[in-house]
Amino acid sequence: MAKARQLLVLRHAKSSWDDAKLADFDRPLSSRGLKTAPLMGRELSRRGWLPDLALVSAALRTRDTWRLVAAELPRNVPAEFTDALYEAAAEDVLAVVRKASAASLLLLGHNPGLEEFARRLASSRSDAQALRKLEEKFPTAALARFVLDGDWADLGFGGARLTHCIRPKELS
Repeated sequence: MAKARQLLVLRHAKSSWDDAKLADFDRPLSSRGLKTAPLMGRELSRRGWLPDLALVSAALRTRDTWRLVAAELPRNVPAEFTDALYEAAAEDVLAVVRKASAASLLLLGHNPGLEEFARRLASSRSDAQALRKLEEKFPTAALARFVLDGDWADLGFGGARLTHCIRPKELS
C-alpha cells in the first residue's frame, strides 16, 4: 500500500530592498514579512499541517521566514538549509523533493521557480478553487498544500493533488 504524503510549499515572506548594497542572498525580511511569517506558522498549527522536515533555501530571508514560522508550531520541526533551493528552477525543486524521506515535507523557497514548481505539480484532481488561486498569484508568504500517495522518488509534474492555496492577506 502506498504511503500518504503531504507537501507544503511556502514562499518566503516579504523581503526588504532598503539596503541596495546587500547581495540578493543576504536580504532580510521587511516589516511586512516579519508580520506575515508568524501568521502562516499559526495557520499551519491551527490546521494541524505539521511537517516532519522543512527544506529551506539557505538565503537569509528564507531562513528568517522559517525561524518565525517554526516558532508558532506546537513541536520542534527539523530543518535543513540548502543552497539547492536558492534561485532553483522548477526541475531543481522537484529534484530536491525526490530525495526526501519524511512523510510530511515543507519546502521554503523563492519565485519564480517555486511557483512554477507548484503549478506544474498540481494534478487534474486538484481542488479547483485552490488551483485558480495558485495560477492567479503566489505572493510572498503564500502556502500551497499538496497530498499524494507513493514515494517522493517517484514524484513527477502533475503527480500531486493541490488541496489548498492560502495567502497571508486572507488570514489577517
